[in-house]
Amino acid sequence: MIELYGIPNCNTVKKARQWLEEHAIEYRFHNFKREGVDPDRLDRWLDRLGWETLVNRRGTTWRRLPEEARTDLNRDKARELLLAHASLVKRPVLEAGEALWVGFDPDRYEALR
Repeated sequence: MIELYGIPNCNTVKKARQWLEEHAIEYRFHNFKREGVDPDRLDRWLDRLGWETLVNRRGTTWRRLPEEARTDLNRDKARELLLAHASLVKRPVLEAGEALWVGFDPDRYEALR
């Protein structure tokens, strides 16, 4: 089963969901706003992708963090921030079998067909 993680009002998540629906690909949507981030799953993502890939440093949530939270980031500090602020996770995150992708790339998503 394909699982897509994100927040519903994110434009990139909307594009990913629209692409999956237009190509009749079944998926389950995990809404970070309602369901949060599972710590064990986050640990697997961090192990595979690294915190640098997962932390969204372009969004308003990042900019609203105090300076001390944004400095001297490492895996443990990033994990704490991601668990406390699910909207800091770069979106969308797609899991499909062994595939684990961050962001939306229609060419990459073609592999799901």
